[in-house]
Amino acid sequence: MHQDAERNYAAVGEQLEAIIANAAGALLGAGDTDFLLNAAPHGRHGVPALAAAEPVFAGQPVLATEAAGGYILDNGIIRAVINADGLLASLVDYASGRDAIAPGQFGNLLELHRDTPNEWDAWDIDAFYRRNVVPLTGARSVTVVESGGRDAVVVVERLAGSSPVTQRISLAAGAGSLAISTAVDWQESEKLLKLGFGLDVRADRSASETQFGHVFRPTHLNTSWEAAKFEICAHRWIHVAEPGYGVAVSNSSTYGHDVTRNIREEDGGTTTTVRLSLLRAPRFPDPGADRGRHELQVTIRPGASIADAVEEGYRTNLAPRVLKGAHGVEPLLRVSNPGLVVEAVKLAEDGSGDVIVRIYESLGERSAGSVRADFGVSNVQTVDLLERPAAAPGVTFEGASAELALRPFQLVTLRFVR
Repeated sequence: MHQDAERNYAAVGEQLEAIIANAAGALLGAGDTDFLLNAAPHGRHGVPALAAAEPVFAGQPVLATEAAGGYILDNGIIRAVINADGLLASLVDYASGRDAIAPGQFGNLLELHRDTPNEWDAWDIDAFYRRNVVPLTGARSVTVVESGGRDAVVVVERLAGSSPVTQRISLAAGAGSLAISTAVDWQESEKLLKLGFGLDVRADRSASETQFGHVFRPTHLNTSWEAAKFEICAHRWIHVAEPGYGVAVSNSSTYGHDVTRNIREEDGGTTTTVRLSLLRAPRFPDPGADRGRHELQVTIRPGASIADAVEEGYRTNLAPRVLKGAHGVEPLLRVSNPGLVVEAVKLAEDGSGDVIVRIYESLGERSAGSVRADFGVSNVQTVDLLERPAAAPGVTFEGASAELALRPFQLVTLRFVR
């Protein structure tokens, strides 16, 4: 069945790329200027949300300098130290001056566990997997492939069992996060591959993104039901924080995470460890499950708030699309509060040409702001998911714009009548 799924997804992907190309051509016109199409709800490289413009790559050139057998990546916003084993030994954001990596701990630490659940081989993870672990601390090579331009990139090669792993650790000009791309030719059996970050944060809970919001879960093991949450799910990002400081870890394709904490004997500080479950290798029902090549994207952003985590999740999952054209496109919508996130923009199903916009409150707090369309609109309405008129609390209208005063995680669907 997976061969059918792969073929069908490939066909759908081709159709979607053709639709995008046709739409972009109609919007941009014929020309030789590079334009960034920003479909994300946040600005990127100087291009506003939901707009197309020539990208502006701000920030100083990013250098990778050799130090103690490893490398230092610095863009003036954050400074990352990659040691001789390809591990993240330090990650400092200049705004706070704090090192996100705990003393004696590392980030970008791959760990290979024996994974033999008692039942439901391909679906379950049992807590005893932690008893058998091999930290992948040795690297076959650590080299710089880019430095002094828009990006600094260090490539790390190592083995996970018998599976070759190539990581690209990159820092972009003007970026507040470090990106890690992990390519694996996965050939293991009954193994679990984790990617961990030991953080110098006293976090009593973690925030895990779910659809249109996030869920808080305790990091302690004080009760049996909390201990049972040894593996938790998060969509595009997970965030851990203490008052005044947090760290966000985003991903492009990983739902499984675990978050633990312990007290350091050396200084009495707390280390909160965030790990992502990258790959498994069950025998049943498919003994060849997940075999082959995988590429997984992760970013880590020090000094991050929940709003930063939300933005990082979109950046990681919406790759920049640069196309040639004659002119840019003004933003389809303008939202005055970044806590109000535009999740979807589409034409109405009735063929009227009206535009449907879905917005949610992303921070878990009461947020107010306005939403205004940059195209001809006669009025705005609230509708339900079937696009039928429906009242929504906290929404008023002023001409061609909507004024929102939303509750935590409230979801609103608007119809902009052309």
